Amino acid sequence: MRSAAFDHAPSKVERRTFQRVRVKIYGRFMLEDRTEHPCQVIDMSPGNVALRTDRVGEPGEKVIAYIDHIGRIEGVVTRTLQDGFAMTVIASDRKKDKLAAQLTWLANKHELDLPEDRRHERVAPRNPTSVLQLADGRQYQCRIIDLSLSGAAMEIDVKPAIGVQVVLGTMRGQVVRHFDDGIAIEFAVVQRPETLDSEFSRPHA
Repeated sequence: MRSAAFDHAPSKVERRTFQRVRVKIYGRFMLEDRTEHPCQVIDMSPGNVALRTDRVGEPGEKVIAYIDHIGRIEGVVTRTLQDGFAMTVIASDRKKDKLAAQLTWLANKHELDLPEDRRHERVAPRNPTSVLQLADGRQYQCRIIDLSLSGAAMEIDVKPAIGVQVVLGTMRGQVVRHFDDGIAIEFAVVQRPETLDSEFSRPHA
């Protein structure tokens, strides 16, 4: 059931009806000149998002962003901020409903300081060596630091952009976070324990 804070309302009261959620999540965005830049969400609603960035888009410029936990969003720069810019979110009602649910989850997660998914304990695999494949077919050796039924963190020499689709071993997923020595991915579907056990307990070619 949708949170009342995000119920649909006429655009003239959207700013009041769509509650802005203050969250600290990261991502990347692409401007009209096709350049990509890192960003951090300052706050977000299903209709608007404020980003902290080094590169600022011009008002009216179209933006495509890939945000951790949120995924791909499109919109238009509405105003510049001291350390970034604000943009609208152009999406269908169905997509905005999904954004509302994601933001409600993120708000609760931050408020309660819970792990990303407390049901899915992270463990170190018996065989940490695996292969990460990108959408264009390129493959890279990686070392799994830890994994759960919903994702994995790995040491790897490359850092595909946030939101990029990848395959780890035989499991599809997308890049959701960068850190000093590697990346974290979220699986497209929650895995079964026996699948992970089979995938990461045998030697890889």
